[in-house]
Amino acid sequence: MIIRVVKLSFHIHNADLFESIFDQNKDKIIAQKGCHKVQLLKDINKKGIFFTYSYWDTEADLNAYRQTDLFKGMWQQLKTLFNQKPEAWSTININETI
Repeated sequence: MIIRVVKLSFHIHNADLFESIFDQNKDKIIAQKGCHKVQLLKDINKKGIFFTYSYWDTEADLNAYRQTDLFKGMWQQLKTLFNQKPEAWSTININETI
């Protein structure tokens, strides 16, 4: 399983709008082929910093999602809200203790 971690940094006045956009689309993301779970985390000290974790069967499933109209449409909405370039990592879990 691939876990995609994305750090997103928004202007503080755009943070609530981002949360709303994410909330409107999370079920659509989970419905994508190969996606099992999507999480949104927010920094407890910096209002505009968020992390998304999405869990995919394969990197091919993740890459297919990134080519969808859903992803491209969300990205068009979000890119004007950023105050820093997003950072992203594709990871695998090598030691789960839960």
